[in-house]
Amino acid sequence: MALLRARALYDFRSENPGEISLREHEVLSLCSDQEIEGWLEGVNSRGDRGLFPASYVQVIRAPAAEPPAPLPAPAPVRYANLPPGGFEPVAAPASSFHPPPQLPPPAAEPFQLPPAPPLASGYPFPYGGSPYQPSQGSDDDWDDDWDDSSTVADEPGVLGSSYPDYEHAGMGGGGGGACLGPLPPLHPLGSSGGEAFVLGEASGFVKDGDKLCVVLGPHGPEWQENPYPFQCSIEDPTKQTKFKGMKSYIAYKLVPSHTGQQVHRRYKHFDWLYGRLVEKFPVISVPHLPEKQATGRFEEDFISKRRKGLAWWMDHMCSHPVLAQCDAFQHFLTCPSTDEKAWKQGKRKAEKDEMVGANFFLTISVPAGHPASLDLQEVESQVDGFKSFTKKMDESTIQLNQTVNEFARKQVTGFKKEYQKVGHSFKGLSQAFEMDQQAFSVGLNQAIAFTGEAYDAIGELFADQPRQDLDPVMDLLALYQGHLANFPDIIHVQKGNVAVILSI
Repeated sequence: MALLRARALYDFRSENPGEISLREHEVLSLCSDQEIEGWLEGVNSRGDRGLFPASYVQVIRAPAAEPPAPLPAPAPVRYANLPPGGFEPVAAPASSFHPPPQLPPPAAEPFQLPPAPPLASGYPFPYGGSPYQPSQGSDDDWDDDWDDSSTVADEPGVLGSSYPDYEHAGMGGGGGGACLGPLPPLHPLGSSGGEAFVLGEASGFVKDGDKLCVVLGPHGPEWQENPYPFQCSIEDPTKQTKFKGMKSYIAYKLVPSHTGQQVHRRYKHFDWLYGRLVEKFPVISVPHLPEKQATGRFEEDFISKRRKGLAWWMDHMCSHPVLAQCDAFQHFLTCPSTDEKAWKQGKRKAEKDEMVGANFFLTISVPAGHPASLDLQEVESQVDGFKSFTKKMDESTIQLNQTVNEFARKQVTGFKKEYQKVGHSFKGLSQAFEMDQQAFSVGLNQAIAFTGEAYDAIGELFADQPRQDLDPVMDLLALYQGHLANFPDIIHVQKGNVAVILSI
């Protein structure tokens, strides 16, 4: 039987009941290698048992130690490091295992730490990131024994307490927690299916409902508009609990305008949907979700900030002529929160969609009468021009975001503090004049006191101003930066397809 252990890659401070703290390089004993929505259960070196983020540790599997023989001592067995959530090794017959005696003992083997994950408040994302791996898996993983026997968010009012619909998150977001933004999807030519499609190797039956029509618009080819446009609001973040209060999560109320029926979804459902859309549409820029966060997830500022980020994401999704009509997206918006069976059926249907990879390109219908061949040099020229534009725009949005962030920070802290200093000084002078009991000093004393209060009020106005102008700009910049991070991979698919055509 394999002994399950893990080594902590980063420090983690527990904030909720049922969680345990970790220290970097600490070795823990795992109760199970099954992740619970990104969490593992184990015992740390201090003997505390509880949950901790799976991304903060590296699982180490080692064979159980054999009882020591009197003579000679058995040769040391080398540990095998497997990635988090890795496969369960198949036990080999005892006679087939012969550890080389010249190997050093496990303690002498250096432990290699992987690169630290990006700790940022969201965007920007680097070009050429790792493939996006949504926190999903089989139905067993989605509804494992640790879950509360529901794949969809519980209706509010059963467990937990309700949060109001915060108007704004303010500056700072999640209170210093580690934010792990979704990595940009990577679509190399092979995984996108572009090469197989160009070579004529794609085959599949395209139903009328799967066809994606391209029409000639005033500025060139574009997706055909959605004939039934709609919107969807995201409101009322609700804190709920499971495992008898050991675990908490936030559910959001969604109200699509085309159904008028509210449903409740958790962040993991958004994450699942994002993963399905990225896999299905390799040449469409799917907007990034707001950042994940390991700590401070239930602070009001972070909850409000995430709700606003999800609202921006939802507005873009509903306005996109292709993404808005996707079956997986419609299932996400319309499946009743309490109908677990219907949710599972729709989820499995989306995951078994055959119109992905090379078959996705079969669903694209070009305008009638469009020339069968294109000037490939002109296509390459336009793609290169767009590539240069997106690269420059990405650099500019990053610079603008940094500048706006710094200016907002000065307004909230520096400017407010300086004006309050001036106000405090005037108030001190006013207190001095109060000691003068002469009647003619009363009016002057009031004027000085009012001046101090005016400076205090100006400081508060400076602190509140980013909410009125800079915060919306930064929210929009975050959305644009997510799209800009997607374009290099989409351009890579296009240029790869052209290269294949030229090589034929």
